[in-house]
Amino acid sequence: MKTLTTFAATIVVAAIVPTAAFANGLTQNPSKTHVPVYHRTIEIEGLDIFYREAGAKNAPTILLLHGFPTSSHMFRDLIPLLADKFHVVAPDYPGYGNSSMPSVDEYDYTFDNLAGVVEKFTEKVGLKKYSLYLMDYGAPIGFRLATKHPERIESLIIQNGNAYDEGIDNDFWEPIKEYWKDRKAVNKGLDNPFWINVKKAHNNDNLAVESALAFLVTLDATKWQYTNGVRDVKTISPDAWDHVQSRLDRAGNGSIQLQMLYDYGSNPPLYPDWQAYFRKHQPRTLIVWGKNDQIFPADGAYPYRRDLEHTELHLLDTGHFALEEDGAQIADHIRRFLSVTN
Repeated sequence: MKTLTTFAATIVVAAIVPTAAFANGLTQNPSKTHVPVYHRTIEIEGLDIFYREAGAKNAPTILLLHGFPTSSHMFRDLIPLLADKFHVVAPDYPGYGNSSMPSVDEYDYTFDNLAGVVEKFTEKVGLKKYSLYLMDYGAPIGFRLATKHPERIESLIIQNGNAYDEGIDNDFWEPIKEYWKDRKAVNKGLDNPFWINVKKAHNNDNLAVESALAFLVTLDATKWQYTNGVRDVKTISPDAWDHVQSRLDRAGNGSIQLQMLYDYGSNPPLYPDWQAYFRKHQPRTLIVWGKNDQIFPADGAYPYRRDLEHTELHLLDTGHFALEEDGAQIADHIRRFLSVTN
């Protein structure tokens, strides 16, 4: 097992300074042409689904699918950089961002169901063909769409999103894998440097796995996700985790996130199907990966090249939420890559 840097040593509270995105001009379009970003809500399966949309609808479409624990907010700076040339659409899943948040008793939070909502969303807003930007939870949601409707997928953009066993073979995932087997597991998978520090924070050496995983919805964990592995923490705006944490702190949301962590266990059994899709349909694929990510390390980026013949891989010297520090660079890669594709 690979050893993760302990969260206690890597959680750093950044000073309140402009974001790297702002400093690099990410709020401006490369063409210098202002393209408005619209914030809309549409009803899907009785739920209000919030989404951001920009660009001409007859332009090539990019569907941006966010990760945990964020929302379309993670694309707030990327969208304006792409909207002069592309039709860009970014929904919030149920339970995330500004979409409806029914309780776990009212809604079955599974990746199958979230993928179903996104599928119906694409159909209702009229997305017939699109490129997929997949990050974290967005990967298993997007790959479900791709395997069901390969004819709709023009290309893939993968940023710290996993489809191979190598990508979850690290300390971070040990207790989560035990959680998939037994939701009442005690102290299983927690005996490694990363999770030992979590137990210390709980002052409990015999900790239930679910209690340990509840750490992942706390402010410390959210800050860690945004700051771990970055080059310069002072460029990461607290606005990012402040926005996320306000959603996580809503009554009942912690239970939603634990349910989604549990259901993440439904994804590895589908890896062979997704890999078969890669081999059969060979979508052109751009991989822009924060190589210092301790949740989805770079080990998960390389295997795509086993199955995809037309793959461009860029390992970025940043962490899990690579857009926060390298958004301008990622936008440049996307614009160039999709210009060739389209």
